[in-house]
Amino acid sequence: MAQSKVGALIMAAGKGSRMKSVLPKVLHNIIDEPILFYILRAVNEAGVKSSAVIAGYLGEMIENYVKLSWPDVEVLWQREQLGTGHAVQVTREWWSKYDHVLVLNGDLPMLTPQTIQYLINEHIDSSSDCTLLSFITYNPGTYGRIIRSKDANKISIVEYKDADVNERNINEVNAGVYVFNVSKLLKIIDNLSNKNAQGEYYLPDVIELMGKYEHEKMKTLALVADEEELQGVNTPYELAELTVKIIRRINVYWMTRGVRMTMPQSVIISPRAELEEDVALAPSVHILGSSRIGKGSKIGAWSSLSNVITGRDVKLVSNVIAENSKFNDGAIAGPFAYIREKTEIGERAFVGKFVEIKKSSVGKDSKVPHLSYIGDAEIGNDSNIGAGTITCNYDGVKKSQTIIGDRAFIGSDTMLVAPVAIGSDAVTGAGSTITKNVPDGALGVARSKQINVDGWAHKKREKGGEH
Repeated sequence: MAQSKVGALIMAAGKGSRMKSVLPKVLHNIIDEPILFYILRAVNEAGVKSSAVIAGYLGEMIENYVKLSWPDVEVLWQREQLGTGHAVQVTREWWSKYDHVLVLNGDLPMLTPQTIQYLINEHIDSSSDCTLLSFITYNPGTYGRIIRSKDANKISIVEYKDADVNERNINEVNAGVYVFNVSKLLKIIDNLSNKNAQGEYYLPDVIELMGKYEHEKMKTLALVADEEELQGVNTPYELAELTVKIIRRINVYWMTRGVRMTMPQSVIISPRAELEEDVALAPSVHILGSSRIGKGSKIGAWSSLSNVITGRDVKLVSNVIAENSKFNDGAIAGPFAYIREKTEIGERAFVGKFVEIKKSSVGKDSKVPHLSYIGDAEIGNDSNIGAGTITCNYDGVKKSQTIIGDRAFIGSDTMLVAPVAIGSDAVTGAGSTITKNVPDGALGVARSKQINVDGWAHKKREKGGEH
């Protein structure tokens, strides 16, 4: 493949009407990435560095996704959806600059880079003019049937709606994945006809036209591949089925690399996530986005991490929700902690139950044990934040910052009204509302004087009041 220029043309122009959705079919998610992501990644990992996606129905949505997530991939347009052959015709200017063009449907999320490499290598090594993937199935449904002639170098395809009874009984079917010799495809592509049940220009008809080409002999081959890899998505049920298979494939991949899962069938890992060895995942854990989980970390049950980085030996007890944040080596959080965007938890720091932290840093060996809200704050090293502490960071117009130094002790139920700074080794009295800075080593107390009214409760009861 290195000696030949290969481009990949991914078809994503169809409506996908059986999905019954306002989204184009290829933008429906499997885990947390669209179907189109999986085929683009497989093509790229197979070594095909130049790709284009054909957009059509609601193509602006597809174009926006590709431009944002795959900036090196071109978007081509099929303004009228007149069939797969028509899609290749209208994109000729792009693919004609290559020696070979890989053409495949955008709804094949199980297709692996290894199978794509195999197809391209066999195509080039055999000097074939068209090589396609087929699979054997006991339920061929509406797939096009592969018709093999006595000549081993010649095949044809008949679409289901145009097939007779005998042809419909064939169980080798077309998967919609082809590699064409570009110079030969250019001689054939304009000979397609739309005289068929759909009134469309079928790309599979190219194979038959190659076999009948009068001016030179053309070679066409079908390589049988694994049925599971070539399953497409046409309905919500098929999407759900493939989602389960991809979840299992991803989990098996990580378990072979030293990740332990108590109940792998309940664990969901994004295709972009990275996990190191000796990571342990409890049941119903979700590792999403570009999360990276460090060696020896333990993620407790019902935790969900999205774009989270953890160092080594991090422990999330259970029911921890974290997004766009970082846990350094040895940090502990949970149960029931909510770690929001732009938060960093320092080495060996502890964030306990029913704590919410947003846009803040917690220094190493510091503790926010329970029932607190920390927002827009910097907490130094080895500090303790008492139960019920709140950083009052929003005045209704703007957010302001709270800074807490090293070895500070924040008493329970302290309100820190930002902007405010608590110095190193400083202490706040429990129940205080702190509105002014507390210097290093000082005690800050801000609460009203307690008044006891003797006999008040007895007098109220005598008057018939509730106690």
